[in-house]
Formats: sequence, C-alpha cells, structure tokens
Amino acid sequence: MADVAIVTDSTACLPRALAERLGIEIVSLYYDLGGRGWVRESDLKGDYNAFYADLIASHTVAMTSPPTSEDFTAAFERLLQRHLSVVAVCIASAMSETCTIARKVAHELDGERVVVIDSAGTGGHLGLQALAAARAAAGGAGLEGVIERVRQARKEVKAWALVETLEYFRRSDRVGSAAAWIGSVLDIKPILTFESELKAVERVRTRKRGVERLIELMRQQRSLGADRWFVQHVHAPQDGQMLVDRLGAVFDAPPEFVSELGPVTGTHIGPGALLVGALPGAALR
Repeated sequence: MADVAIVTDSTACLPRALAERLGIEIVSLYYDLGGRGWVRESDLKGDYNAFYADLIASHTVAMTSPPTSEDFTAAFERLLQRHLSVVAVCIASAMSETCTIARKVAHELDGERVVVIDSAGTGGHLGLQALAAARAAAGGAGLEGVIERVRQARKEVKAWALVETLEYFRRSDRVGSAAAWIGSVLDIKPILTFESELKAVERVRTRKRGVERLIELMRQQRSLGADRWFVQHVHAPQDGQMLVDRLGAVFDAPPEFVSELGPVTGTHIGPGALLVGALPGAALR
C-alpha cells in the first residue's frame, strides 16, 4: 500500500474506474439548478444527460458550491488512518474556494501530513495532475516526491477548451478574461486555456475551424515532447469521440482518459464545449 494517499475533487471528472484503480479519493463539489436543492456532483456517477437537458431548458446556470469542511475532514481522517500522509490536488483557487477549505481542514488535522496543492486548473488539466500524484505514490514516492511530481505536471500540462457559445458565459460571473468578448459578439467560438482561471486566447467563427485549431495545438504539443493526453466534452459525446479518433493518430497512443465534464464546470462553459490537453509522459511515469 502506498504511503501517500491522493485526493482530488469532482471537477477533474476522472472516469470512476480509473480513479478507483489508482486509489484516488474524490471529494465532490455541489450544484443547484433552479432552486431544487444542493446535489453532489459525484452522485450523478458520470451520467449528466438529465442535468444538461434541464440546463438547456432553464435559460440560466446552476449555482455551484465547494465541498464542505466536513467533506474534507471525513476524507482526510479516513485516509490518515491507512496512510502516512495525504496530498490533495484541487481546482484552481481563482475558480473555487475548494483549496481554501481543504487547506483549513488540513491545518486543523495535521499540517505536516496533509498537503493541499492548487492545480491552477480544472477538468482534465486538474485530472492529469491527480494522475501524476497517484502514479508517483504507487511507485513508492514519499510525500516530497509526490509533491514534486505534481508541481512538474502543473508546470508542463497544457490544455484548451473550445466553447460552443458565449451565452453561458454571459449568464455566469466566473468567466475570467473571456468577459471582454461578451456583450459585443456572441456568435464567436472562443478557445480558452487554463492559467489559474479560464483565459481567452483565441476566437474562431465556426466550430469546424475551432476543432481544427484544437488539433493543431495538440500537434504542436506532440512535437514538443508531450505524449500523454486527454479529451473531455460537455454534452457532446460524438464530437468527443471524433477528437479521440483524430488525436489518436497524432499521438499514436490512446488517451489517458476520455470523459464528460460535470455540472459544476459544465454549467459555466456550456453544452457543446470540447476540452483537450497533454503533457510529457515523464510526469506520469
């Protein structure tokens, strides 16, 4: 059994089987669509069809909330009974209070045995860092070794999102630098990257052009030595699979994971969004 337990949050949207195989503990964020009450994102078990159908019909966005102190306390205490230490890799502090709450709990329990790392991202950007931590721990790395591997992954991972419409950004107050594009042109399709917040880096006029640009960005990463990659989508499984097929030829290897973004992140970037990312395999060895 590994000396270091790994925790991440539900916004990574790692496939359940993958997280279980690597022993990654998932602490869930919450959402509330239409005042129906708070729901744990992880309770949906990766089946988000009903949520997105309701989101599209609602003409609003879901309210979202970080895990509670009790959520983190329960997870950390349980893991500390079986492991020497815990590393929690969480959604960017600029996007959520999750890191702040986790750090407060870690300090109260045992600040030397529980370390919380801000991933500066979400979705697969966060997920790859959690995988790096888990594989380092499984390989026998101690606390400092796991922390170093996460820092390496955070430095090297590159990820982008193609957003189908700016409408959900217009409804949201968590839009980062994309806010500058709202109110003037809603028919563009922005490409975002993750730099502590969602940062708008490029805009295209058509989805087809946006998909080709994502593939080109990933091809550039492959030429720079990145060989581990992921694909995620928001209520767009066919387009997600198309990207898997095309990028499989670029990387000549299967993705680390393919998954759908859940309500907490998906409500802000909207149905139809596509996410891709990559990093060198040395961070995941």
